[in-house]
Amino acid sequence: MSTNETAFAGYPSAVIYAQPVHGKTRGKKALQHLIWGDWLKVVGEDGDWRQIRSRGVNGWLHQDFVQEERLLEVNFVDIGQGDGCLVVTPGDRRILVDAGAGDNMFRFLRWRFGRFRRKTRFHHVIITHPDQDHYFGFQPLLEHEKVHVETIYHNGIVERVADKANDRLGPRQRDPSTRRSYLTGVVADLPALQQIVGNPALVGRMQYPSMLKLAVESGRVGEIRMLCNEDGYMPGYEANKPLSIQVLGPVTEPGPGGERRLRWIENVGKTKNGHSVILRLVYHDVSVLMGGDLNVPAEEYLLSHYTGLDVPARTAAEEEALVAAGRRTFEADVLKACHHGSADFTDVFLRAVNPAAVVVSSGDAEPHCHPRPDTLGALGKHSRGARPLLFSTELARSAEENIKHPFHLRRRFLDLQQAVEDAETEAEKRRARKRFEQAVAELDRSVAVYGMISMRTDGHKVLFAQKLERPRSKSQKWDLHVLEPGPDGRLRYVSEHNG
Repeated sequence: MSTNETAFAGYPSAVIYAQPVHGKTRGKKALQHLIWGDWLKVVGEDGDWRQIRSRGVNGWLHQDFVQEERLLEVNFVDIGQGDGCLVVTPGDRRILVDAGAGDNMFRFLRWRFGRFRRKTRFHHVIITHPDQDHYFGFQPLLEHEKVHVETIYHNGIVERVADKANDRLGPRQRDPSTRRSYLTGVVADLPALQQIVGNPALVGRMQYPSMLKLAVESGRVGEIRMLCNEDGYMPGYEANKPLSIQVLGPVTEPGPGGERRLRWIENVGKTKNGHSVILRLVYHDVSVLMGGDLNVPAEEYLLSHYTGLDVPARTAAEEEALVAAGRRTFEADVLKACHHGSADFTDVFLRAVNPAAVVVSSGDAEPHCHPRPDTLGALGKHSRGARPLLFSTELARSAEENIKHPFHLRRRFLDLQQAVEDAETEAEKRRARKRFEQAVAELDRSVAVYGMISMRTDGHKVLFAQKLERPRSKSQKWDLHVLEPGPDGRLRYVSEHNG
């Protein structure tokens, strides 16, 4: 590899040293610990060693840990209560799947993409369903003048002002032929959305239509449309592509006139959660299922729809047949756990997914005690392998004292702001502003460092990395777990303690 080329850190991690190491690395000065797929710039060479720049340091990396291939990157961001995930494809396309309720996702993205100093494009934003802890974190992103979005996908349910709570999801009708109720006001495309967000009486003070109205009027968002099983795959990620993204939910049902509609599931909350956008990503031999906020009736409906079998099963034999049939659609190596580790799930659906690793997105300040203890037990029981991996953004979180205690953080920023105002010369003001900006950058970076579960894959093996609460050294900053093909060719966890 020649100099001045972009490259990536090798598997499973790599250490940057201050000087080329000819002999044992033990005792040599380490500068940085990289994980598989981290970006590198090659600037020189010395025999088998490459001089590189990465993560703020300039040092040396052995050629065995420098690769040209870019990976699929899936970052499960610690956004507190809710979901938020950044997918970066090997072709450098950026896909955001939910963003939580606060500004954690915004701060992470601002850190990751150079503080948005220049035009920053996100190719796809996916709002799995209109619950605040999944969509409201997109608000500051859509407000930023340098942020552009190619396409916003949603599940077709747009809340609006209504006299009755059950009418907030739009018109609903009962079908005599099926004896079921359906949402008939499904918002499939931009013209249908504009009929809602363009009507102040329907928007009112409701956050979801107000945010979509902002997206429509910003001039920085291209297409806004529904994503559902009728699409088959996300446009541009069809089955014949190296990275395919299959759309498994929501599942629509045709009305009497062929119109698109969604089945009513018990109440408002169950309906909008149960019709989450469900995605199955496949990159070569590795698959990831993102399950939104599915619940028991929704999982049973999906299993019935895709298998054609009776759900729930009446006998043990029928259940085994249901699981086997369900795996043809839902089985995945990695599962983003449904509904933050809620207990509102079915064991049969988990058995159908049969993951080797599960990531739970959960937060501290929430009244549900997610992830539930019985859910964690079931996830372990129904995952494959002797040691299935269970990750939680909440359990992985670690932060400096000023993040754990907001009072200290607030006091620090007030002091820094006051220093800017009190500066008597332009030079003093510049220095004070620089200190303020450094503090903001540190806060943004904390979201990227603490609590995030980063998954990297070349389509054949998988790395999970989470930041150590306290680095052992500059050469040991990450806790790493890998999935590799076993004798049967299926991915399994390879433990350093019990291979």
